[in-house]
This record gives sequence, C-alpha cells and structure tokens, in this order.
Amino acid sequence: MDIEKALARLGIVGNLYKVYRAAIELGDVPVAAVIERAGLPKATVYDALVRLEQEGLIADWGKPGRRRVVAYDPAILLEQVEARREMLGALLPQLRSLYNAAKGKPGIRFYEGLEGVEKALWDSLTATSGVMYCTFAMAEIIEVPGLARMAEFQAERLARGIDMKVIRSRQHDRRDIWACSRAERRELRFAPGETVLGMTMLIYDTRVAIVSSKNESYGLIIESAEFSSLLLAMFTTIWAVSEPVPYIEDQDNDSSGGQFAGHPVRTGA
Repeated sequence: MDIEKALARLGIVGNLYKVYRAAIELGDVPVAAVIERAGLPKATVYDALVRLEQEGLIADWGKPGRRRVVAYDPAILLEQVEARREMLGALLPQLRSLYNAAKGKPGIRFYEGLEGVEKALWDSLTATSGVMYCTFAMAEIIEVPGLARMAEFQAERLARGIDMKVIRSRQHDRRDIWACSRAERRELRFAPGETVLGMTMLIYDTRVAIVSSKNESYGLIIESAEFSSLLLAMFTTIWAVSEPVPYIEDQDNDSSGGQFAGHPVRTGA
C-alpha cells in the first residue's frame, strides 16, 4: 500500500506528510533534524509540527533553540479514525436533517433485521427537543430487541436528559414494567378500550422512527417536518383520551396500590 496516498485520505498530505514521516523515521530528535530530513524551509516545518501536535500525532517540547520532536506510535491513527467515526455517527442525523431541510424533501431510511430495529430506536436518542412521543408494542419490543438492550436504551436516554411520553395497549402488555416514573422521565398512558397499537413508533424533532415486529424485522426512519407533525397530532389526540397511570413514586407512598403496585421494575425504555 502507498503510505503517502493512504495518509492523504486522513488529511496528512503534502508538507504535513513529509514532516510527519520524518518525525516517525527519526524518533526523539531535535527539530533541526526533522527540518533536514523533510527538506523543507524551517517556517514550513514549524507550521506542520504545530498541526501534527494539534492532531495528537507528535510531541513537541523544549526551549527555543533546543526544541525536540518525537512521533507517537502510529497506532494512534486508528484510534483517531474510530473516534471520528463515532463522532460522525452521532452527528449524522443532525447533518442529514439540515441537508434534507435545504433540499426541501423528506429523508427516508430503511434498515433490515435486528440491526435495523436498533438503529431506528437509537436514532431517537438524537432528539434535540428533549422529549420523544412513543407508542410501544410491548409484546414485540420485549422480544426484539429485548429487555437487556432496552435497559441500555433507557440508560442512554436518561443520560441525555430526554423525556418520554408513552401510549401502550393493554392487549400488548406482557409484564408490569416501564412504569410512569418521574425519576425515569417517563409518563405513561393506556390507549382506550380495544385500541391496539401494534407497532412501536417514536416521534422526535422532525423525525419518526418505526420499529416492526420480529416477524417483519425492520426499522424505518422518516425525516419530514410535515409527516412528524401529522403523527404528533394523531398521538396527541389518542393521548388526550387515554387512561393516565399514576407515577410509581406516588404509588410507593400509597398503600392502596395501583396499576404497577408491587411491580416496581425500573429497567427498560
């Protein structure tokens, strides 16, 4: 593999590459040795060393006239690539939102399988409004992605300070978990009568994430201000006629009990 071309894709190009390669080849040396090996003007080398130090690729120390340079283990490049990948992964939904807004068109992303289910769920954690509006198909979501992953989802949601309003159907409930809780920033209501909410849906900012059952196994993310506003209006209508559930903290102080009395399971969404 051509080292120069490969490093150019990481932004280490031209004079920056020459100085970085000189530093790697020489080890712990005075700056003068790097200048000589790189074959570049002193000012150019100094500028490159500042850039490389900012990137965390070299260490530069000492007094003027006695400055020394040493390159860090090149394995740090891989660590930086992974760190950038994670950072861009977190930023991508927001960047796509800006991109689609500028284009004036909705963005639709379809993901297959368990990975797709998790991508749709985890995308909701990018909510900048601080709140998500959800319908949970409990029978399906307990199975896929499962309680363990939903506990991780819950922990990350709380860490990011995102509130959740949830409507569930009693027909789809299987366990008395994920109660209405102030500590867990979750408000819960049950849909009226025989209303069946058969899919998990999360509305946040201008996006809607839809999670299928294990049978169909997919995740869908739709970025559209109009579509998300329409579904939020529908959610609000159902919410208004749904049955409120007392907060678990109030039930803990009330011996009369309630929907989740005796079942204060605190893990999940």
